[in-house]
Amino acid sequence: MLAIGALLGSALIAVPVAAHATTTPAPAAEAAAVAAVGLDDPAKKEIAMKIVSSAENSSLDWKAQYKYIEDIDDGRGYTAGIIGFCSGTGDMLDLVEYYTQIKPGNVLAKYLPALRKVDGSDSHAGLDPNFTKDWAKAAQDADFRKAQDHERDRVYFNPSVNQGKADGVGVLGQFIYYDAIVMHGDGGDSTSFRNIRKRALSKAKPPSQGGNETAYLNAFLDARVWAMKQEEAHSDTSRVDTAQRVFLKKGNLNLNTPLDWKVYGDSFHIG
Repeated sequence: MLAIGALLGSALIAVPVAAHATTTPAPAAEAAAVAAVGLDDPAKKEIAMKIVSSAENSSLDWKAQYKYIEDIDDGRGYTAGIIGFCSGTGDMLDLVEYYTQIKPGNVLAKYLPALRKVDGSDSHAGLDPNFTKDWAKAAQDADFRKAQDHERDRVYFNPSVNQGKADGVGVLGQFIYYDAIVMHGDGGDSTSFRNIRKRALSKAKPPSQGGNETAYLNAFLDARVWAMKQEEAHSDTSRVDTAQRVFLKKGNLNLNTPLDWKVYGDSFHIG
C-alpha cells in the first residue's frame, strides 16, 4: 500500500490535476482498497462467525451460542461457547482463567482446579453436576461474553487472519484458515492447522510465493479433508465440500454476499 501511495503521490505532483479529480478515486486505487479488505473487516467477520456457527451449532445466530455447552462425545469433554471451547483441550481453561482475571469471584472461578485436572482428557471430574448450569449463568454476564470474544480472537481469529494475509490469500482464504484452526487447533499433531498448511504448501504455492490463489486454496482444502478423515468425530467433511469449496468454485475469493451453502445436510443463506 505504501508503494502505491508513493506512486500516486508522485503522479499528482508531476501532473496538474483538476479540482474534481481529488474526490474521484482512480480505478487502481479502488481496486487496492477492495483488495485490502480482510476477514477482520467487521462485516466480513460477522459473516465468518455466522458460517462457523452454521457448522458448530446449526444456526446463523452465533451470539446465541455464548451459553451453549454439551459433551458431543468427541473425546474433548465439554464443548461450549461461541467457538467450541473444550474442557479437554486447554482453551476452555484459558478462557475461565482470563474471565477470572478480569472478574475475580465469578461463578466459574471455583471450577479452575477441576479444569486444570481434566485438561487433556474427556473427564467431567469436578465439573458435574452444576458446571453446565453455571456456564449458562455466566453467559448472562457481559464480561464473560467479552472474555469469549477475547479468547476467540487471541487463539483463533487473529492468528488465522494474520497467516492468511502473510500467505497473500483474500477474505475467503482467511476464512478457510479460520475454520480449520477452530476445528483442529494449532498444536504439533499431524492434523493441526500448521501441519494442514504444511501439507498444502507441499502441493501448491500460495500467492505470496507467486502461486495461484485458487489452486493453493484447493490444495489446502484437500489437506483439510485428509485431516478431518483422520478422526471419526470430524469425518463428515460437508463444511468443506458443500460450503467452502462451493464459494471457491464460484471464484468468490472476497466472500461477497449473497452466500448459499449446506452443512451436515442443512441449507443456509446470507443475503
